[in-house]
Amino acid sequence: MTAYSSHRLAVDIGGTFTDVVLENGNDLVTAKVLTTSSAPEQGVVRGIQDVLSEAGIMAKDISMFLHGTTLATNAIIERKGATTALITTAGFRDVIEIGYESRYNQYDILIDKPAPLVPRELRFTVPERVDIHGRVLWELDEKAVKDLIPKVVQAGVESVAIGFLHGYANPQHERRVEEIIGEMLPDLSITLSAEVCPEIREFERLTTATANAYVRPLMSRYLDNLKFRLEEIGLQCPVLLMTSGGGLTTLDTASKFPIRLVESGPAGGAILASGISADLNLHKVISFDMGGTTAKICLIDEFEAQRAREFEVGRQARFFKGSGLPLRIPVIEMVEIGAGGGSIARVDGLNQITIGPDSAGAEPGPAAYGRGGGRPTITDADIHLGRIDLERFAGGKVELKPDLAASALRSDIGDKLELPSLMAAYGVTEM
Repeated sequence: MTAYSSHRLAVDIGGTFTDVVLENGNDLVTAKVLTTSSAPEQGVVRGIQDVLSEAGIMAKDISMFLHGTTLATNAIIERKGATTALITTAGFRDVIEIGYESRYNQYDILIDKPAPLVPRELRFTVPERVDIHGRVLWELDEKAVKDLIPKVVQAGVESVAIGFLHGYANPQHERRVEEIIGEMLPDLSITLSAEVCPEIREFERLTTATANAYVRPLMSRYLDNLKFRLEEIGLQCPVLLMTSGGGLTTLDTASKFPIRLVESGPAGGAILASGISADLNLHKVISFDMGGTTAKICLIDEFEAQRAREFEVGRQARFFKGSGLPLRIPVIEMVEIGAGGGSIARVDGLNQITIGPDSAGAEPGPAAYGRGGGRPTITDADIHLGRIDLERFAGGKVELKPDLAASALRSDIGDKLELPSLMAAYGVTEM
């Protein structure tokens, strides 16, 4: 093994746990710590310090830092991103809500379509028009753009997506709006659809742009803080982030286009599964990756994870194409549902057990963590059913309290359905 690769560090941040792996020569040193949701970089640094201490090396000895995360994915699924506005061509305000005008299940009259990340009152339009060849048919009304500024400020908007019809063919109007807003609101995060997704089809382009704008403030703050903390502890090596398509990107690019990190963590898992399938000569493999907030399934065919140019996040109906928000980005093709170990279980209006998409995360976490969480999760159900080793969970760093798990299951599920707590737990895991 070369000196360059002798001390590599990899970190994956999930909704509940942050995992750190140090490649120390031919040995692997690992750590699992609770994700610090309000400041994820704190959990990263804590995990790094744990593995460095165990390996007996210094941060300056690390030759490469690789990072995967589901922070962007979880923010979209749980709707915990920034207050976002959309500025688009006059007459096309509702493109992201109309979508395809098709139904993902045409025989179900009660389907729920995914709500746009930008509510209608924060979708603004200005007169302008460019044709499919990029020719300007109607010059941008710059006064109309400036008139929007007070509305954006009054609404407390943190991030803006700009996407005009055929902006991929000629982005000059999008860039001019960016200049105008940037001059008047220099601290506002701005995303251009022509940069994020310079492709035909306005629905997918606008949903991708709004999703990028929705998570950009969160991810930019995190990546800036991470860079500072890594330098603070003495890390001097390149920092690269896993993209949704299985490639690597820099901190600066990731900060500008965080939507490319939506399947960052799971992409790394799929690549690992591909390697394992090749090592074992298994030609058809299904990988399953369940975290604290979501679960992902990927088909490994002939030792390769399948790739696609479009991905849906936050599906309203499991396994129904078209029930989620379409994102036009290179991605390792996976089916993702909002059901992870920390996903909260409840009884709905029809007296049925439902799971997620909201998660208890690490703060407060499942009831059994004893950190103030009182609502039952899948983890609580597994603990109550005896499926989790209490002493070895998270490397023994998290003390589990089975009585709290049982209490949450009993009060939120069992009592409402007149079931003993064990049956309530079984019902949760079967969903």
